[in-house]
Amino acid sequence: MGYTLGIDLGSTTTKAILLDANDRIVGRGLTNTRSNYEVATAVAESEAKINAHFTFLKEAVDSSPKLSSQAAPLLNNLENRFHLVQHLHRVNRLRRQCLFEAAADRLLPHQPRLTTVLNALFDQIHERAERSFSTADVDRSRFFRDIVGSEYMALAEEQSRESSIALDLLMGLYDKSILVEENQVLDLSFVEAIQQAVEAAGESETLTRVQQKALREVVEEAASQTLEVDNMVGTGYGRQRLPFRKDQIRSEILCHGLGAHYFFPGTRTVLDIGGQDTKAIQVDSQGIVTSFQMNDRCAAGCGRYLGYIADELNLGLHQLGPLALQAKRPVRITSTCTVFAGAELRERLSMGDAREDILDGLHRAIILRAMSLLARSGGITDEFTFTGGVAKNPAAVRALTRLVEENYGTMKINIHPDSIFTGAVGAALYARHTQGGIA
Repeated sequence: MGYTLGIDLGSTTTKAILLDANDRIVGRGLTNTRSNYEVATAVAESEAKINAHFTFLKEAVDSSPKLSSQAAPLLNNLENRFHLVQHLHRVNRLRRQCLFEAAADRLLPHQPRLTTVLNALFDQIHERAERSFSTADVDRSRFFRDIVGSEYMALAEEQSRESSIALDLLMGLYDKSILVEENQVLDLSFVEAIQQAVEAAGESETLTRVQQKALREVVEEAASQTLEVDNMVGTGYGRQRLPFRKDQIRSEILCHGLGAHYFFPGTRTVLDIGGQDTKAIQVDSQGIVTSFQMNDRCAAGCGRYLGYIADELNLGLHQLGPLALQAKRPVRITSTCTVFAGAELRERLSMGDAREDILDGLHRAIILRAMSLLARSGGITDEFTFTGGVAKNPAAVRALTRLVEENYGTMKINIHPDSIFTGAVGAALYARHTQGGIA
């Protein structure tokens, strides 16, 4: 029995999980969801398989007498360089697309310096990537569009000031080109990228010739392992548009319940706050759903709402939680309507409220909505598991902990490091069960 694949197509991110024959997670894939769901699915699956190859590589390095003594720094350097190779490959494709769009729009005869400016801009993006990927930057987005978009905008502003080319023109070329780029699957194989990464890592690491040979051998072994998927199941917000057969589609409620049980077998209550909806789920001892409540009519109280707030404050989504933890006088907020998010935030700021205090109140309001769903689903029964992207937000976790204690008493809240993959894990488990004849 080979591997099973689970795909969770969310409103903001698409997740993939690859399980081996023993239901062990060997690969994780994460990408931003785009309008082309087939591409999002293919990219997430590709990322999961790449991650699986690194899982095999880590196991091989750890067991190698010649390499195990410096396994951690060696693997860290190798993985960073691998992702740099991928990133630069995409930067070069984006460069070519921008130049193509400029030619297609017949801009070059009227803007003779445009080619020079674009090439200079992308040369700088290339140089910045070399520095950025030299270390594991935990504050860096995992998505190509986020990384290159902020860099392109800043550099385009510089180039526009230094040349006679309008910023709107440069940004227009980027907007057209990034849509083309992110709707393409990366045409660079794992073998090609890892070989380039090994060469670069060998030059930077103080490895003996014997160690360099050993590294190439374990990399070749890991890269050669086949990852044949015997069955796959899709779930999530966009599951009906996944390129799977109908019998390969499962409800996200069922998948999140089973996925939470996989991480924490004692789970009886699950709260999942994703980008577009919130789910309160009750499960039995096998992870089978017994009841649930779901808010799917609007994005109020979900990750998408926090995204709007981040945009209004010109902050990264990952910055909201830590800022809210700094609140001195939390603001009481009863509404979390996404439509009026910006106006309400600006009004609070104009009244003199500190943004940290506002953010703390917003997080509490979001969790209050979730608590209402939990109550209607049957309340909270120990063990309680919190999943979804919002489970990584420390302010949301703090608000949930306080409200659970107020209403149900002191209780441990399970949060797994892979919580964002919970639905994909459940989907992969259903793929295994379906394969084995269990509906």
